[in-house]
Amino acid sequence: MNDTAVQVRGLRRVFGGRAVLDGLDLTIARGEFVALLGASGSGKTTLLRILGALDRTDGGTVLVPGVRTIVFQEPRLVPSKKVLANTVVAMPRGAATRETGLRALREVGLASHADAWPGTLSGGEAQRVALARALVRRPELLLLDEPFAALDALTRLKMQDLVGELCRRHRPAVLLVTHDVDEAVRLADRVAVLRDGHLVTDETVGIGQPRDPAHPAFAALRRRLLGDLGVHQEPERHVLPHADPDAGSDTKQDARPNTEPQAGSDAEPDTGPDIRPKSPSSPHAHEPDREARVPEAHEPTGATLS
Repeated sequence: MNDTAVQVRGLRRVFGGRAVLDGLDLTIARGEFVALLGASGSGKTTLLRILGALDRTDGGTVLVPGVRTIVFQEPRLVPSKKVLANTVVAMPRGAATRETGLRALREVGLASHADAWPGTLSGGEAQRVALARALVRRPELLLLDEPFAALDALTRLKMQDLVGELCRRHRPAVLLVTHDVDEAVRLADRVAVLRDGHLVTDETVGIGQPRDPAHPAFAALRRRLLGDLGVHQEPERHVLPHADPDAGSDTKQDARPNTEPQAGSDAEPDTGPDIRPKSPSSPHAHEPDREARVPEAHEPTGATLS
């Protein structure tokens, strides 16, 4: 396969007469990170499972490397094994394997948890163990099935940074299945959208790392992908700068009121409005306007993809 890690041509998968994948083509180069977006039920996880040899095909060809690992949405740790044993599960026993497992745990910041039980870990820590377990086998293809979906927002961002760093270091080919458009653009070299059984979008992310969601190119790509996913978006609004009526004038007028009487006029000078306090004419004269009030809490004020 030369520099190609994954090559899919004309892939079909049918469930109950419905072709979830219908003539799908996909190529992933070695070391390339591809994110796959799509609505629920579009076949994203089905494709990932086929690449991971967990499901069969109904047509087409699929070529994948021999060493591939999967990180699922749930950590899927063995409760009866400690963290280090979970990391190197099914690997040959011995000092070399133990050191390899500890090295993988150090990479995800969990070397101090090697002898901990899975039940004592937080959700983010358990998912880091699952990531270490996947990378310790040095996969040529790493499959990520919404691995951050069950994490809180802050932990999700930290895990995204960790996955991005480790993938750049180990350089496996990566397929990330996600519903999160920002996550896809933040991590991937390419982003594809799966709809109606095939890829309707396959776009390279031409933004350097680290990526800022506020970058115009990031925002533009996000809008295009959301559109391809069928998400309605309000048109962008641009606020025009306030026009200064005096701009460009060479002279400035005195804003003070003219208190001098005009020539030939018997009128007294205008001294402005009378602001002297007036005597109250009713018991409620000093009360605020009863109509200008804050509405009660019960009164109407008038006024985010397997």
